[in-house]
Order: sequence, then C-alpha cells, then structure tokens
Amino acid sequence: MVSIVFEQATVDFPIYNADARSLKKRLIRVATGGQIGANEDGRVIIRSLENVSFTFHDGDRVGLIGHNGAGKSTLLRLLSGVYEPTSGTRAVTGEIASLIDISLGIDPEATGRENIYLRGGLLGLMRKEIDAQIDEIIDFSELGDFIDMPLRTYSTGMQLRVAFAVSTIVRPQILLMDEWLSVGDAGFQERAEKRLNDLVQSTNILVIASHSRDLISKVCNRLIWLEHGKIMMDGAPDDVAPHYFGN
Repeated sequence: MVSIVFEQATVDFPIYNADARSLKKRLIRVATGGQIGANEDGRVIIRSLENVSFTFHDGDRVGLIGHNGAGKSTLLRLLSGVYEPTSGTRAVTGEIASLIDISLGIDPEATGRENIYLRGGLLGLMRKEIDAQIDEIIDFSELGDFIDMPLRTYSTGMQLRVAFAVSTIVRPQILLMDEWLSVGDAGFQERAEKRLNDLVQSTNILVIASHSRDLISKVCNRLIWLEHGKIMMDGAPDDVAPHYFGN
C-alpha cells in the first residue's frame, strides 16, 4: 500500500566557519523562513523544518502552502529523499517521481533526442523504456527535425517542451510538484494541461506546493500550512484556506 509517514521530522542546516554571535546579528535583520539557533556544539544552524508529523494515504492530494521560506521546498526535498531528517523519521512506501525541476540533467550541447535519454535516466527509466516511448515524446514536443539539433540552438520554449514531454511520461505512485507546470504557447499549453491532469489522476499520492488558492481548491483534498518550518494547520482545503488566504 502506498503511504508516507513522518514522525517528528526535523531538518537543520549547519553553518560552518562562522561566528555564532556575529552571524546571528546579521541574519536576524533579514527575513528567514527557518529559525536561527545553535546545536549542542555551539555551531550555528538554520532549522528549516521542526517536528513535522503527518501521514499521507492512497488518494491524498496534498497542497503545501505558506510564505516564501516557510519550508515547503525543504519538505518536498525531504519527501523525495534529497534530504535526510536531522532527527525524527521518514517512511515512504511507493515509487516517487519529482517534477520540482524538469530541466535537471539537460545538456545544452547534446541533441534533443540525447537529452530525452539523459532526463529519462534521471527519472529512473531504463533505456528500453525510453526506446518504447521516444516517438511519442518527440511527437508531443512538436520539434520535428529540431530533435536532432543541439539544445543550445533551441529557444527557451522549445527546451521546456522537450523537458516537459519526457518528464511527464512517468506514471509514479507518488508525485511531487513545486507549482503547476506551465510551458509553451497557447496551443501547446492546452495539450500540456491535459497531459499533466492525466498524470495527476493516475498517481496514488500527489504533493504540490503552490501559492494559488484556485489551483489548490481545484486539485487538492488536503492542505498543510507551513510557517517557519512548523505545521500551522493540516486539514481540508475549506477549513485551512480561509485561515491562510483570508475569506
């Protein structure tokens, strides 16, 4: 059964080679999502998440809300395994795919076709799996003969179309997103929207960070409101959204 269980998960980022008092003095003057403190050795740390606990089950569509620096991106990276909790536990059952950075692994000197294999490999796809879908990926990207040209010759929009086309062929049990993906011109956007909706519908658990009230109201059946690395509220969108966004 697909599930995610966090128990009192905390993430600290130590700041090395810095004087604790002077660093605190400087940082306290600027906005920070985490909390500045010191560990048992006296080293300055930024606490990005503190004692976060929740359980996600099959069918959960979870929206992460909170101001910039609240800990949303850290939580997504903790979910994906990029970060390990400093304390507490994280237990994930199910295959995870992340659409946090769809351009990760893209090589501007390689052709579009070669980049499909590079990006697909990073998503955990075997070469034979990409072989079976490459014609569909190329067709969806609408790049035609450009697919065998170096990516550096592409416009930004063309590069995003390649990255989007290959990144959305996966069908994971758990899908992580940092905002809804929006790529290409109006014609491509419509196709991309349908493809993304199909991907979301096919996944068991969705976790998406967003600042859009309309989006989370449409997509999510649960919201977690984070501030300064702590969970302020966790519940149904109709209960949580008014407290964060206002009526």
